[in-house]
Order: sequence, then structure tokens, then C-alpha cells
Amino acid sequence: QVQVTESGGGLVQAGGSLRLSCVVSRTTGHISAIGWYRQGPGKQREFVAIIITGGGTNLADSVKGRFSISRENAENMVYLQMNSLKPEDTAVYYCYTLYRGTGYWGQGTQVTVSS
Repeated sequence: QVQVTESGGGLVQAGGSLRLSCVVSRTTGHISAIGWYRQGPGKQREFVAIIITGGGTNLADSVKGRFSISRENAENMVYLQMNSLKPEDTAVYYCYTLYRGTGYWGQGTQVTVSS
């Protein structure tokens, strides 16, 4: 069983910053990608950022220049650094990993940005 665990959400004022963490409970060798998605109130889940093992990173246009994604291989941990937060960034943020060709989701962490 692959477990994906997020942390770091919370309440922040517009313009502020938060860093989300995600840890995957499996060895690095079979992880193809780790990334973040979010689902705002009344909205569909949408892509935010991803790191491809052996490749690069990709960010949604809506967060480029404000968010960054990084990874610590030894810890199977991925960080999502979120700066210049806006009220429209309010959402539940989900970590996603592709392990041996199968996708796994975390339970999500709430991020609320007040205006």
C-alpha cells in the first residue's frame, strides 16, 4: 500500500506565503512523478505543479512566477512553495504520485487565503 501524506496547509492573508509538504511511503526507484492538484469551492480538481523523475518540472499557468515545486529524493518528499497567495488560491491541495504506473492520492490539506 502506497501512502501519500500532505501537510502545511492553513489560513493566510493575501500576499502571504505557505509551504506544503508531501511524503510518499515508498522507495524512490519506482516513483515516476510527484505533484500537486487543488480543488476550490464549487470547482473541479485542477493541476498545479509536478516533478517528473529524471525530467523537469511543470507548473500551471495560473501559479507560474508565484509557486515552485522541489523534491528531496532521500526523503521521498516534495515541497510546494506558494508565494504571493491570492484568495482564488483557496482550495484543498492534494498530492499525487505515480508509482509503478499506478496513481495514488493523499487526503488533501486545506489552504485558505483571506482578502
